[in-house]
Amino acid sequence: MIHSTGNQFVRPQWRGGPLAAWLDAFADRVNAQGYAPSTACRKILLASCFSQWLKQEAIELADITPDHPARYLCCRWQELRPCAGDRHALRQFTDFLHQEGVLSFEAVPADPLTDAERCVQAYERHLHQTQGLAPATRAAYVPFVRSFLRHRFDSGPVTLSSVDADDVVRFVRHMAPGLRPKRAKVMAAALRSFLRHACHLGEAGPELVAAVPVVANWSMTQLPRGISPDQVRKLLAGIDRNSATGRRDRAILLLLLARLGLRAGEIQLLELDDIDWVNGTLRLRTKGGRCNTFPLSEEVGEAIADYLRDGRPTCPDRRVFLRARAPIEGFRGSSGISCIVRRAIKRAGVDAPTCGAHQFRHGLATGMLNGGASLGEIGDVLGHAHPDTTRIYAKVDLEALRPLAPPWPGGVR
Repeated sequence: MIHSTGNQFVRPQWRGGPLAAWLDAFADRVNAQGYAPSTACRKILLASCFSQWLKQEAIELADITPDHPARYLCCRWQELRPCAGDRHALRQFTDFLHQEGVLSFEAVPADPLTDAERCVQAYERHLHQTQGLAPATRAAYVPFVRSFLRHRFDSGPVTLSSVDADDVVRFVRHMAPGLRPKRAKVMAAALRSFLRHACHLGEAGPELVAAVPVVANWSMTQLPRGISPDQVRKLLAGIDRNSATGRRDRAILLLLLARLGLRAGEIQLLELDDIDWVNGTLRLRTKGGRCNTFPLSEEVGEAIADYLRDGRPTCPDRRVFLRARAPIEGFRGSSGISCIVRRAIKRAGVDAPTCGAHQFRHGLATGMLNGGASLGEIGDVLGHAHPDTTRIYAKVDLEALRPLAPPWPGGVR
C-alpha cells in the first residue's frame, strides 16, 4: 500500500537520496493538479528514482547540475523500456524544485549561443523592458528577427554595421512569397522595429528602416464572417449542461463570446478577482495591455456562477476557466479557447463561417448593427481602441449601402 497522509502518498521504500525531503510536497503538487492516481504514482516514482540515482552517484544537493536529469534518463533507459512521459515528468519535478528554491542553477543550453541568438535575446529584452510590448507582439516579432540574422550572418559573428539596404530587401523577397499578406506585414513591422533598435544602439543608420519594403495588404477587402443567432442556438443544443466541462463551455461559448464579444485571449486571462459580483462588472485585460471594465449581465453572471459552483475544480490557479484534463490549471494560451469552439462546432454539426472564436465578435457586431446600434456603440462593446477598426462593419449593412450603388448600364438583365 501507499503511505498516505492527506495528499501525501510516497512509499517508504521510494525515499532516499538528496531530494527525498521534497518528494511528499511534489506528491501534493501532482495530486492537486488532477492527474489519475496511476499517472501521479509514475511521476512520483520517477522523481524518487532520480533522487536515489543521485545518491548512488555520490552527488550532493549543492552539486546537482542541469545535465544530471538527462544523464539519469540515459542510465534508466539502458535498463528499463523508455516511456514517452519520462522526460516531461522529470522536468515537472525539477521545475517544482526550482520554484521551491531547492535548485538554483539556471538551465544551460546544449550548444553555446551564437552571436545571432545573443542579439535576438538582447532585442527581446528591449521589447519587454524598454518598449513594454505585450507577450503576443514579442512572440510575433522575435522569430522574424532571428530568421533575418541567420539569413544574413548564418552562425558567424554579427556585425550590424555591415547590413545594407540590399540585405534587407533580399530577406523580404525571400520570405514574403511563403507568407499571407497579414503575416508579411508583421514581418516588415518586426524588421523596422529591430532596425530602429540597432539605430538607437548606433550600429545601423536610419536609412535601413526606410529600406524595408512596404507590404501591400488592402484593408476591408472582405466582409466580416460572423456566426448567426440560429447557429449559436444550435451550438448550445450540443452542450451537455449537466457536466462540468459543459458548464465551462457554455459560459465561454454562449455568454462570454456571443453576448460580450470577447477575444479568446481576454477569456483565457480572466481571473476570479476580475469579477465584481457586487457592482456587476468584469475587469478585462484587453488587446494592447489595457484594462477595461464591462458590465456583467445577469445571464453572464449566472453562467459563470454555475460553473464556479458545480464545475470548476479546486485549484490554486486564480484564472476563472481551467483545463478539464491534468494538469488542472488555466489555459496556457488563447488556442485553448479556440479548441473549445472547434470541438463544439464539430459536435453540434454547425455549418459555421469559420472554426475560430473571432466569428462570435463579428456575429455580435452584425446583430447590433442590424438592431440599429451605431458604429461607435459597437466599438465600445468590442473594446476597439480606434474607430477605424469598427468601420469594416459598415459593409455588412447592405440595406444602407444599396442606395449608394450606381445603376447597371443598360438596366437590369
